[in-house]
Amino acid sequence: MANARNNFQRRVFLSRALRLSGAAAATFIAPNAFAHRRVLVRNVKLVHHHGITRVIFDLDGPVRHRLFTLSHPDRVVIDVADAHTGRLHLEPTALVHDLRYAPHEHGGLRLVLDLSTAARPHSLLLPPDGSYRTYRLVVDLTPVAGSTEATRTAHGRHLRDVIITIDPGHGGRDPGAVGQRGTYEKTVVLDIGHRLNALLEREDGMKPMMTRHSDHFVTLGGRVRMAEAHRADLFVSIHADASPYHYPKGSTIYVLSEHGASSVAARLLAKHQNSADRLAGVNLSGYSKAVTSVLIDMEQTATHVDSTVLARHLTESIAHADIVPLHSREVEHAAFVVLKSPDIPSVLVETAFISNRSEERLLQTPTFRQGMAEALLGGIKEYFREHAPPGTVLEARHRASDLAAS
Repeated sequence: MANARNNFQRRVFLSRALRLSGAAAATFIAPNAFAHRRVLVRNVKLVHHHGITRVIFDLDGPVRHRLFTLSHPDRVVIDVADAHTGRLHLEPTALVHDLRYAPHEHGGLRLVLDLSTAARPHSLLLPPDGSYRTYRLVVDLTPVAGSTEATRTAHGRHLRDVIITIDPGHGGRDPGAVGQRGTYEKTVVLDIGHRLNALLEREDGMKPMMTRHSDHFVTLGGRVRMAEAHRADLFVSIHADASPYHYPKGSTIYVLSEHGASSVAARLLAKHQNSADRLAGVNLSGYSKAVTSVLIDMEQTATHVDSTVLARHLTESIAHADIVPLHSREVEHAAFVVLKSPDIPSVLVETAFISNRSEERLLQTPTFRQGMAEALLGGIKEYFREHAPPGTVLEARHRASDLAAS
């Protein structure tokens, strides 16, 4: 069923030659980043993926914005402070059939998305990072319960669980980092993985699978292939950081870097049909190498945005749990092999520094391991609260909750 869902949605994508993915959460922009100047809205892109229509505005700087909905007819209005634009062109979709814009009060810009049915908007401002050099204002639109599109998405289909791949790092002949007290990273992260697995198994609508259940070695590529074979919706790799110095401490969340994404794109493009077909879910043999390259890039853009959203939720959940300090409050970027699935949102969690004596002692305790597993569960649940794929138990439950609240 998951495969059928992906194939259907990717055919829709190819017919429009556009691609991006599901939604996002609040990001942290330093207050002084909002310099008093008019920001240019350079471009707009719109795609449909996993039941969510995403509108992305490329900006040449950070902006303040607010959005609200109107009905009869259904619209989403976005007011952007101190902004202007030239010509914006938006290809219509089943949900968004037009974009209108005009100068607004005090030098601002008003953007209006005309909708075919009511939708719940969710927005965020993404700063430049390791993969993107511009600011982006992202607006995700989820059809509300009872709307035509939402009903059509789930009609006649068996609701499935979302699938989360838990990847305890290292194992077997690869111990990972070793603490000063002799603690093996592979042992600690396997235990945290088992605890997270048990928590997820108790969540209705979620189905975990582990890349290893015991102390055995699994190749890095093999871990990614397992997640892809199970059509995972998320991939969470668990590790314990190490440093040649003893003072670094805290948790860090990583997503794939620009260099890592480029190497994946090159590999997929070299294989062209076989790999790209798997990625898009349809036969791309009739497409040129240039077109296939664009499609791969769009798919990776979608996955990177979702990975960043998941990483931010996990970071916030760990901070809220207050079991270990954050080594970095920012989402970090690296070319880890296990993050290189082009179509599964993937993160690598460095739970704590095993090379730090005090944190090694923490990592040895069942209390910390359980607390970390619960923090990871909290971040995963927050991610799916807004971004559950259509045709899943979670998506149906959230739609019913929205209907009851309306």
